[in-house]
Amino acid sequence: MPRTRTAHQLSADAPTADDAPALGNPVDEERLRQRVDGALGRFLDRQEATLSAISPQLAPVAATLRDFLLDGGKRLRPAFCYWGWRGASGRADQDGAVAAAAALELLQAGALVHDDLIDRSDTRRGLPSVHRRFEALHAAGGWRGDAGRYGAAGAVLLGDMLLMWSDELLCDCGLEREAVRRAKPLFDLMRTEVMAGQYLDVLEPAASGAGRRLGGDPVERARTVIHYKSAKYTVERPLQIGGLLAGAEPALIAAYGAFGLPLGEAFQLRDDLLGVYGDPAVTGKPAGDDLREGKRTLLVAEALATCSAADARLLDELLGAPGMDERQVRMARSAITRSGAPERVEARITGLLHEALTALDGAPIAEPEARRVLHRLAAAATARRY
Repeated sequence: MPRTRTAHQLSADAPTADDAPALGNPVDEERLRQRVDGALGRFLDRQEATLSAISPQLAPVAATLRDFLLDGGKRLRPAFCYWGWRGASGRADQDGAVAAAAALELLQAGALVHDDLIDRSDTRRGLPSVHRRFEALHAAGGWRGDAGRYGAAGAVLLGDMLLMWSDELLCDCGLEREAVRRAKPLFDLMRTEVMAGQYLDVLEPAASGAGRRLGGDPVERARTVIHYKSAKYTVERPLQIGGLLAGAEPALIAAYGAFGLPLGEAFQLRDDLLGVYGDPAVTGKPAGDDLREGKRTLLVAEALATCSAADARLLDELLGAPGMDERQVRMARSAITRSGAPERVEARITGLLHEALTALDGAPIAEPEARRVLHRLAAAATARRY
């Protein structure tokens, strides 16, 4: 009989801010990270040779892509893809499965390059974002034209290249053609979902002044963005792609969905809280960046639904305001805190984690180690780290 977990047990299982690694067990995490980084490094070696043959002037492109891909990142999506493979009886020593999982990191990198440009973010993982890096390259060279436009053009093109390369690495991962054929339609659907979710994320703050014309409940709209921009492509789809690569039966693919979607939502809600209350040393981005960018996250939607009229006016004025300074960030953060939204979001994270782990306990996973690692990944991905 599958066992369910109480909220108390879930709380006891979850690591704290002081003892939680970025992903489950440190040994498992590092071993898989090294294999994924190795697959990415070999792929980049081949692509750098292609770029070099085209023109030596592409050297900054190759260097930026290597730095962005191999400097940091949790490798969360490759981890879920790989353990989805293992849970469907995929062999641990199959390098092709690791390469296929690494394709998800190329997709993630491309999405982040574009996301940073859309949000006008200065940093990513503690380093200059790609558009800022190319803007600085233009300025340092004393080149003609606008440095900002050059940086934006570079980010668009590099992001597009990463998105194309994700397809290339998956199709040339080394697994049998039939295995890739099974997983490719879901991989394509995932890419459509994340771009659609990104558009909805851009739409929400732009239309916030006329929010009623968008239709529906703002909280539910925020959840839709979470599902398609983040939750599905962070956990659910990587797990299912890994399972399909290994030839998983429909029951396991469905179970991966029942586990992955609530966990992916919980992961994003934790990220939203970090975006408002997080330490830059943890997030790699300036404190309050989500507020400066005007992101209408579930946290913000919850706050606007219950805060005072004065705080609602304050948040509407401040969110996404050009030149939002530290004092204004603190004012917006305080208004969100007064609404009680952070506590409600924390409660939702706990409930979603319970739902996910209950589904995992009942999933027809063939490999016991895969089940254990997925439990650890779930707890670590949702742990409070601020």
